[in-house]
Amino acid sequence: MIDIDRFIRELPKTELHLHVEGTLEPGLMFKLGERNGFDLPFDNVDAVAEAYDFSDLQSFLDIYYQGAAVLQRPEDFYELMAAYLRRAAAEGVRHAEVFFDPQTHTERGVPFDVFMGGFRDAISNARSNTGITTDLILCLLRHLSPVEAESTMAAAEPHLEGVIAVGLDSSEVGNPPEPFSEAFRMARELGLRAVAHAGEEGPPEYVVGALDALGVERIDHGVRSLQDPQLVERLRRDQIPLTLCPLSNVALKVVESLEKHPITAMMSSGLLVSVNSDDPAYFGGYVADNYVAVATVFKLTAEDLAGLARNSITSSFLDVERKRELLAEVDSVASAYSDK
Repeated sequence: MIDIDRFIRELPKTELHLHVEGTLEPGLMFKLGERNGFDLPFDNVDAVAEAYDFSDLQSFLDIYYQGAAVLQRPEDFYELMAAYLRRAAAEGVRHAEVFFDPQTHTERGVPFDVFMGGFRDAISNARSNTGITTDLILCLLRHLSPVEAESTMAAAEPHLEGVIAVGLDSSEVGNPPEPFSEAFRMARELGLRAVAHAGEEGPPEYVVGALDALGVERIDHGVRSLQDPQLVERLRRDQIPLTLCPLSNVALKVVESLEKHPITAMMSSGLLVSVNSDDPAYFGGYVADNYVAVATVFKLTAEDLAGLARNSITSSFLDVERKRELLAEVDSVASAYSDK
């Protein structure tokens, strides 16, 4: 009998659905708030944790944006990114493709060079210290106007070192992807790849819209895709990656409980799904916690878990050679455990 917790943490993997602002732990939030003279609407760290009881996506976003306001200087963004990358590396993440929300910061008067400088320094140091590699995904906020998204892409152009793709996030219900097609066209002209949140709280049609109107290569969440058999067949046939976040889906009431999460149905349908953590400081679980949770509830085997790790690598934007190296690492770890 293998130690599943240890196996999961040793299993080489990538993380593809992670909002760096969503890794702001209560302790760091208070530290930065005090350092920057920012008054948080909470009395102490325990009060922050108690507020992390969400009824839906919007109730989470309200607190998420409040917390992000403590991020004001390059060193704040450095500490945020560095803390996540240390933890991710310790959990077997070899490569991360990390979302960041520039509009969350520029709307507060924090310019691109402030947060990008902090992020880049943390990424460089983490690679030197742990070997983890990181690419950034610039996310546009869908609750703001498409015109603002286009302005953000124009403003971002001089600051794209280390940015591999554009994404679309924030409040999904009532905010379909199609109006953002021009911003995504601008991003492609700048050489960026494309992903989008779709089918989390929104309908399967939003997944189709993200694929057709935005030209995305990867769907973030996509759990409601199972409601549309034709879409499921398309996702299966084209092996379009879906970055699932099981504990997030439970915390935001996307599913009633982990037992009702569609991950195993998606796996058995031949969909290319990976396991990720989304906003782990708020949802109580980093990537290894998500693997452990689904392994426990659905009684996944070591080979099932290795398959999910392989999917995460296949779904990444890494080059072919690096993917091959990481897949060989997965095979090596899986083989070592199968001999125990």
